[in-house]
Amino acid sequence: MRARHASVADVVPFSWVDGPGNRFVHFFQGCNFDCLACHNPQTIPVRSPRATTYTVAEVVARIRCSMPYISGVTVSGGEPTLHHEFVGELFAAVKEDDELRGLTTFIDSNGNASRDVWQSLASVTDAVMLDFKALDPGKHREMTGETNDLVKDSIVYLTQLGLLYEVRLLLVPGHNDSDAELRRTAQWLLSVDPDIRIKINPFVSHGVRGSARQWREVKDDDKARYRSILLGESVRHLTFGGAGPT
Repeated sequence: MRARHASVADVVPFSWVDGPGNRFVHFFQGCNFDCLACHNPQTIPVRSPRATTYTVAEVVARIRCSMPYISGVTVSGGEPTLHHEFVGELFAAVKEDDELRGLTTFIDSNGNASRDVWQSLASVTDAVMLDFKALDPGKHREMTGETNDLVKDSIVYLTQLGLLYEVRLLLVPGHNDSDAELRRTAQWLLSVDPDIRIKINPFVSHGVRGSARQWREVKDDDKARYRSILLGESVRHLTFGGAGPT
């Protein structure tokens, strides 16, 4: 095992909200999006005085300390695909370890990564949870600062690889949650995979920055409308989360 280093924003030894089961979660520092609605904006800069540097071996040792109380490992961020070589080595180390190989390996990503990156991780990754901020390119750039071309391609490619666990929609009232937008988004996702899992993450303002602090939070009647529209478009697997994703 090479002692590759990575900048880490945080490590959570036990989490029930970062994939199925109880999971060890590794939050990388640095993101290639600049989302105002991010609930962990301190993880966006590539460098931060709060971040800690770890080697793969050090992370594996911390995972071992969480055994036998976890069912898997999730890498999140920030954006973990910015550290795809480290992620590949970490997941390979988990898969090759007699004690850890039963753990599932998940990536929580914004999807802004190339097919080459996903291919390099495919053999050691069990599934990817992918955030999809907006189908409309203009709205996506407004919310993230970047285009959604790679995100859409990642959804298609990960589906082809059999690695897409779920797509997470961060819905913000008045920004990306109109009836027409929801219908178009559902139709496009279902065209990729009729059995696709969709998770709604309703926007809340806690922890966000700038003008997003003034954005309206999702209410119960909004959730009821989202559910009605998406089920009406024949979404078969729909769940709701808590606060928006990182």
